Amino acid sequence: MSETGTRTHECLREADSLEFGRELGARLRAGDLVLLAGPLGAGKTVLVKGIAAGMGVTGPVTSPTFVIARVHRPGGDDGTTLVHVDAYRLTALDELDDLDLDTDLTDAAVVVEWGEGVAERLGDEYLVVRLHRRDDDVREITLEPHGTSWAERIVS
Repeated sequence: MSETGTRTHECLREADSLEFGRELGARLRAGDLVLLAGPLGAGKTVLVKGIAAGMGVTGPVTSPTFVIARVHRPGGDDGTTLVHVDAYRLTALDELDDLDLDTDLTDAAVVVEWGEGVAERLGDEYLVVRLHRRDDDVREITLEPHGTSWAERIVS
């Protein structure tokens, strides 16, 4: 781990991104806030599909671009609900407030695509996941923990 606590991983194929997401999803719990940052085509929704699988979420996971937020329930009684948000079309912070995501954070893990610069104020502890698609099509995923809880959990 670097001095700043960031970690970077390379994903050569889509399957690698899904697996990385599964591993991250297995660590999520109610109250967690994850912000995904990266350009179009970087693999944000693919990563969320892996996160959902790692959380034991049932049903298909698709981008919530037009509905803004989707709620995905776990397959079992003891799992954590996933709230998947796409903040790309939000034009003001008030629109984020209208989604009541701070309420969801008590009962669910909230993953926000395009959330950086918008959703940090939902909690003191959050994880920024930066996705970058290199010219050789390899995706680099960088984890930036904010808060002691994330710094302790993101060590591998």
